[in-house]
Amino acid sequence: MDQWRWMTAAALGQGIGDGSIDALALTEVFLAAIDGHVHRERIYARVTHDRARSEATAASARAAAGLRRGPLDGVPISWKDLFDTAGVATEAGTQLLAGRVPQADCAVLRAATAAGLVCLGKTHMSEIAFSGLGLNPMTATSPNVHDADAVAGGSSSGAAASVAFGLAAAAIGSDTGGSVRIPAAWNDLVGLKTTHGRLSLDGVVPLCLTFDTVGPLCRTVADAALLLAALDGGKMADLSDVSLDGARLGVLQTVVMDDVADAPRAAFNSARDRLQNAGATIIPFEYPALSDAYAIGGDLFTADAYAWWGDRVEAAPDKMLPQILERVRLGRDVAAATYIADWTRLRAIRAEYAARTAGFDAVILPAAPILPPDIQRLMTDDDYYRTANLLALRNTRLANLMGLCATTLPTGVPSCGILLNAAPEEEARLLRLSAAAETALA
Repeated sequence: MDQWRWMTAAALGQGIGDGSIDALALTEVFLAAIDGHVHRERIYARVTHDRARSEATAASARAAAGLRRGPLDGVPISWKDLFDTAGVATEAGTQLLAGRVPQADCAVLRAATAAGLVCLGKTHMSEIAFSGLGLNPMTATSPNVHDADAVAGGSSSGAAASVAFGLAAAAIGSDTGGSVRIPAAWNDLVGLKTTHGRLSLDGVVPLCLTFDTVGPLCRTVADAALLLAALDGGKMADLSDVSLDGARLGVLQTVVMDDVADAPRAAFNSARDRLQNAGATIIPFEYPALSDAYAIGGDLFTADAYAWWGDRVEAAPDKMLPQILERVRLGRDVAAATYIADWTRLRAIRAEYAARTAGFDAVILPAAPILPPDIQRLMTDDDYYRTANLLALRNTRLANLMGLCATTLPTGVPSCGILLNAAPEEEARLLRLSAAAETALA
């Protein structure tokens, strides 16, 4: 039964449906793997044994009675530690919220539970979700699947590790500047960044309310589509008869191709060529105004973060990792007039970008310009930390700044993903294109 740990969520759900897998037995396999894993304390902040067993028992009974709630009924997944869980601590990876126990599940967890998904527990993350690296000495730093001495990527670090190490069938994370896609890319998973507002943030500890999104980390595009449907209560995107024939893929040259390390660059070039060989038309393009978006984005992210976290941070600054504290405090002095003017400019850039890319089915780019950094060096070299953190999130931030939906797919090269960015609210079309790309890249 240990092989169940490495199956897709879709395959596990199918097995429960056809009777070849019992939901409770499946959950016990994952719980035993978690409890006995060498990196358990670095991946899971809390394991919800009783809840998982109760939910799995109910799912098993529904399957036996022919009353399954959906294709993922009985499948066990993990949740990033900023999603409220009733009666279980939700601390957002920070000592500032130590002992915080919400009284109700967040909206997306309620939706997932209604769809029959089993909650295994809460996973570690970057402190307050404000880093793309996943380094968190204040609670725990999750390991990268290829090198336990390297970071997993952030901020949904434990989420990615839980799937990559076979300790969850899938995971739910959040993405404000790349926090689903970076850890997914660095651990060879599929990550989906949804359009801002597509999934409820009710009961989710915020970082930047104007940019925060919810999304899954999983093994396949089909899993991402199933999880999105479960989280929003909608219909799964139709992934039948997908093809890249006739697809037009823009390859952005501005900003995102600067300072890309050799391995990610080679992986991206190879992936681009395979997509072209599968029928896609590849079209390089420039968008100079993007530089302006990145220039003003810092004020928008930090001001938004400080608005919610400021009082908490200033009450106990010694409880924070200094590099995270420094980033939050950058928002303290952003003037209201500057914030409003920046948003006005960003909306104009978004409109220009939408017009410039209207002829593309998606825009592709390397998921990250760097490979996962070494934990010890990040801990001892502040300049390296700052440089690595900004580079890690640079390419993924494009979708957040432009208000897009996006996926990252493995390229076949360890820790080197490829991003596909599509227009807002176009998740169904993006998932179809991503499924075709996934086949071409396999």
